Amino acid sequence: QVQLVESGGGSVQPGGSLRLSCATSGFFFSDYAMRWFRQAPGKERELVASISSAGYNTYYTPAVKGRFTISRDRSNNSVALQMNSLQPEDTAVYYCNAKRDRIEYWGQGTQVTVSS
Repeated sequence: QVQLVESGGGSVQPGGSLRLSCATSGFFFSDYAMRWFRQAPGKERELVASISSAGYNTYYTPAVKGRFTISRDRSNNSVALQMNSLQPEDTAVYYCNAKRDRIEYWGQGTQVTVSS
């Protein structure tokens, strides 16, 4: 059974930091690119960051580049998103995603709220 379980969301003031984690099981983690998406109220889900299956290549949407860092840990089949200098516009539900060719798996999401 495939599982992707996000954790680490919460409420933080502008300028603060959060670290999201995604624990995975049920598929061969090393074969999949891992991605973080987010969806704010009334907006479409957007790709925030991705990391290749081998971990050598990363991508960040321009809005988070320089503030967020994606990483993966093969020893425990997990992916993380370190989020620094958070701003109110980062408020959204954040989703973990695994992708290989046309196969995709999703987590249930974790809420991140940035507010003073």
